Amino acid sequence: MAKKGNLSIPWPFEGMNIRLNTDTGLLKIIAMVTMLVDHLGAVIFPQYRIMRIIGRIAFPIYAYCLTVGCVYTHNMLRYVQRIVLLALIVQPLYVVAMHHTNAAMYSVAFAENPVWAVLNFYIASWNHPSILLSLALGLILLWSIRDRHLIITVAMLVFTWIIQDSLDYGFNGILLMLLFFLFCQIPLLSLPVVAGFMIWWGMQGSMYEIFGLRFSSQIFAVLALPFIYIRTNTRLRINKWVFYLFYPAHLILILVLDRLAVFG
Repeated sequence: MAKKGNLSIPWPFEGMNIRLNTDTGLLKIIAMVTMLVDHLGAVIFPQYRIMRIIGRIAFPIYAYCLTVGCVYTHNMLRYVQRIVLLALIVQPLYVVAMHHTNAAMYSVAFAENPVWAVLNFYIASWNHPSILLSLALGLILLWSIRDRHLIITVAMLVFTWIIQDSLDYGFNGILLMLLFFLFCQIPLLSLPVVAGFMIWWGMQGSMYEIFGLRFSSQIFAVLALPFIYIRTNTRLRINKWVFYLFYPAHLILILVLDRLAVFG
């Protein structure tokens, strides 16, 4: 007798092979440099709007690089743990360096109760989370899809939708990571889908106007797409800790430059 056929539905996100640019060493350098330019423009040189425009390149590349990491890493738990740990450590530094402090952070006097003051300062700093929270949540979402934990997938989508106003780049940032992941094996489909989504996202604002069309600075994020979709082979290799430590390091640099500007 013939054996019964396997009626299980194949999962398309197992054994994935990314067909976009996997030259992540180069991409990480571009992401780090453009992020630094963006944050310098936000804090030190707000008069140069071009720096914020250049900075729009950073997030899509970071989102894409984490997508590549999700596809190819063998230890997703450790990968997520590194992002989460970094987010937890740098949060107060991010808020201070980027001028996102709030009155609640200083509601307890350090001189009277230093322990509670530090704890309160840290907790209240999460009123404006860094981009790392968005990246961590997006990574967990992709992980749940990759390993077919669909209940977690739905829960993450609902959760990120609920807290989107607290996320850097909001729910759209999570969706961008999801689109990179879902279509990374089909470049001819991925490019129009991702580009269309990013253009739609950029049209949700009125900071700029050309030929009667109004749009936000977010539309300049499409400038990241050539780096993601044109395959390169520079063979650049960056130690993963350099990639992670650059984030707090660039915040410290901005903080120092800001203080020098104040007292200069």
